Amino acid sequence: MKSFDLTGTSRTEVGKKSTSELRKNNGIPCVLYGIEKEAKAFSVTNEAVRKLVYTPDIHIVNLTIDGKECTAILKDIQFHPVKDTILHMDFLQVVADKPIVMEVPTTLTGLAAGVKLGGKLQQAIRKIKVKALYANIPERLTVDVTELGLGKSIKVGDLAFENLELVTPAQTVVCSVAATRASREAAQGK
Repeated sequence: MKSFDLTGTSRTEVGKKSTSELRKNNGIPCVLYGIEKEAKAFSVTNEAVRKLVYTPDIHIVNLTIDGKECTAILKDIQFHPVKDTILHMDFLQVVADKPIVMEVPTTLTGLAAGVKLGGKLQQAIRKIKVKALYANIPERLTVDVTELGLGKSIKVGDLAFENLELVTPAQTVVCSVAATRASREAAQGK
């Protein structure tokens, strides 16, 4: 998993008025949840998190808040419904010996047998939620579609990865090969 360095500043005032003022000054209110009993409120700038948010990759975040360092992951992010600016971010502190739940991007490899017959490969989900120690979480989950026939699908329950527990429901379709008009005509022998 890639790492990302982020520096934040503690926030003492967490009300609506101070949060609104922070956003006007190009800041983003954030909360760090984790080992400590109380959540830690802090802020970062929009420029500091741009490469963390606007990427398909997942990162482990080396977070520094007022000189104190910890390791975390980006757990949740809220965007403004109209302007699409970042309103709030939640981080989860991670420890080497405790498992975490995280969404990992999927990559399809191979040429599906159904595509060779004229079908169309469709990827239904782009990320699969897994539970594991953060050291065992890969950057991507690779799904081989070579044996996938026409009209068939691969579900999360069909997959298995070493040292990972799949949390996404087993009946969720990852990808499928849909029949097209050309593939139906080829099957009928026209």
